[in-house]
Amino acid sequence: MALSEFRPLDEKSLIEYIKATPSLSSKIGDRYDDLEIKEVGDGNLNFVYVVVGASGSFVIKQALPYIRCIGEAWPMTKERAYFEAVALKEHGGLCPEHVPELYHFDRTMSLIGMRYLEPPHIILRKGLIAGIEYPFLAEHMSEYMAKTLFFTSLLYRSTTEHKRAVAEFCGNEELCRHTGKVVFSDPYKVSEYNCWTSPYLDHDAEAVREDNKLKLEVAELKSKFCERAQALIHGDLHTGSVMVTHDSTQVIDPEFAFYGPMGFDIGAFIGNLILAFFAQNGHADQGNDRKIYKEWILKTIEDTWNLFHQKFSALWDEHKDGSGEAYLPAIYNNPELQKLIVEKYMKELFHDTLGFGAAKMIRRIVGVAHVEDFESIREASIRADCERRALELAKTLLKKRREFLSIAEVISAVRHVQS
Repeated sequence: MALSEFRPLDEKSLIEYIKATPSLSSKIGDRYDDLEIKEVGDGNLNFVYVVVGASGSFVIKQALPYIRCIGEAWPMTKERAYFEAVALKEHGGLCPEHVPELYHFDRTMSLIGMRYLEPPHIILRKGLIAGIEYPFLAEHMSEYMAKTLFFTSLLYRSTTEHKRAVAEFCGNEELCRHTGKVVFSDPYKVSEYNCWTSPYLDHDAEAVREDNKLKLEVAELKSKFCERAQALIHGDLHTGSVMVTHDSTQVIDPEFAFYGPMGFDIGAFIGNLILAFFAQNGHADQGNDRKIYKEWILKTIEDTWNLFHQKFSALWDEHKDGSGEAYLPAIYNNPELQKLIVEKYMKELFHDTLGFGAAKMIRRIVGVAHVEDFESIREASIRADCERRALELAKTLLKKRREFLSIAEVISAVRHVQS
């Protein structure tokens, strides 16, 4: 269906749109009498409709020209839908097991049609709040991150391929600027949209704004975020951007995708798992103290990094003599030198992961758009205690990230703060 200008769709107009769009109507067998449409968007930005017919289903996602959770007072380009569609296609080609299939994209309408992840798929964050264990989560997420990050980097691609891809995603600058603002700027100054659990965290929020060492480290991370086009990253890889069942893991919503530092994706995921860990005390009750579940989260964090390291390094070794131009075989063909390069690269990536993960944690506690893990804790004093512990760890990770030599040391630091 070709429309000459953008207009938001409601359930009625969406039916007409589907009828006129073969790539969508074919998914439901062109039957509309029993068609069910439900708006399920609980995120901050978009309208999301689940469309279920007798013979098929799909999801429609339409970007609005503003941030939905705030309104027209905070404009945002609807072109983000284009970059989400391109990222879904790119990442889906590299890791189809963990990225839902893209069926349709309409740039004028800023509209995406994609596979519906049917029940029992739920948002990972909600599963973590409910205390559900996902035995394949670390395996699946490490696979997704290793493949999408390695194969879109100069370790695999030629400089020409990489530069062309980087140039295309430079068009997503508005969402990159938004991320830079809410992650690396707003929490460290008085900002209109900042909020926290007041009055309990008033002093803690002020301490963040007055911490010069923290600001110096955040400035370095912001510089990397803005300047280092390392790989095609998801750009918003928190636990609300992952849908799961016991044996399925699907990464969704890559509208913030751009060529940036790999550690931003890995850190976002691990940082949100750490937030989930600290939130568990607020969800414990007489029937379940959540101690066993907290151990599972810590093991998942450790396994995620270790498996990522293993898979990413294996891909590098497999393709070390390929077309990647970061380390040309003619120069770096000495096994001892290759070993040193991999160690140096992965060490820096680990420290980037800790820094970016910590910055994402801080933003979720004293900045804008908090996480349900904490927000669903009804008693404000208990919620604040959970948040304060997470904030203490995040500040340590950010300022002292280069002192950590392994993920096991990070887990020890988490335990120390929790005790």
